[in-house]
Amino acid sequence: EATLAAMRIPGDRVLAWLGPAIGPRAYEVGEDVLAAFPGHEAAFSPTRPGHWLLDLYAVARRRLGQAGVTRIYGGGFCTYSEPQRFFSHRRDRTGARMGAFIWLA
Repeated sequence: EATLAAMRIPGDRVLAWLGPAIGPRAYEVGEDVLAAFPGHEAAFSPTRPGHWLLDLYAVARRRLGQAGVTRIYGGGFCTYSEPQRFFSHRRDRTGARMGAFIWLA
């Protein structure tokens, strides 16, 4: 939301691509994260007392949609469960880093 506001571009002029991230079957969070996303309860699946699996892609899609973005793509990769394709600090516990890029066309 902050990026869209800073760009001062209507959501209907934005194309969003959701890049690789930890997937909804691998990202377990606690009550603090659940509390930080009111209104997004559908993106959480309970696992054990006080813990949920979080679908970050569902949260991103909903928030982008609320900002007026209708062209939302991607969001089908899991960096945790696809070690042959992606680095994951959570999975590998290394000091390596990742980068992301955003550009205006």
